Amino acid sequence: MNKKTLVFGASLKPNRYSNYAVQRLVANKVEAVAFGKKEGEISGIKVQTKLIPFENVHTVTLYMNPKRQKEYYDYIVSLKPKRVIFNPGTENPEFYSILQEQGISFEASCTLVLLATNQY
Repeated sequence: MNKKTLVFGASLKPNRYSNYAVQRLVANKVEAVAFGKKEGEISGIKVQTKLIPFENVHTVTLYMNPKRQKEYYDYIVSLKPKRVIFNPGTENPEFYSILQEQGISFEASCTLVLLATNQY
C-alpha cells in the first residue's frame, strides 16, 4: 500500500534529516510530496513553498519546531492525513490534542528509523 507522505519542513540542504527523509521515501518507492521555505528539488520531488491542497495524503512527517508549526495546524488538519509523525525535536503536545480531537493518529518517532526498520 502506498502511504503518500508529505514531508513538512523539507530543506534543500543535503545534510538535513528532512532532505534525507525525502530521499529515503523515494528510494523506498513511497509517493512523496514536500513543503519547505525554499523552492527546489530533492530526488526529483519538487519542494513546494505554497500550501497546496494535496490529495490522499496518508502521512505528514514534520520537520519543523513546535513554535513554527502553530500557523500550519489548520492546513495540516485540512489534508485529513491518517497520521502525523513528529520527528525528534518537533514533539508538540498542543498539536497532539488538536489531532486527537480530529481523529488523526500521531506518533513521536523518526521517519528515517521507521523506513530503515520496515515499520513505515
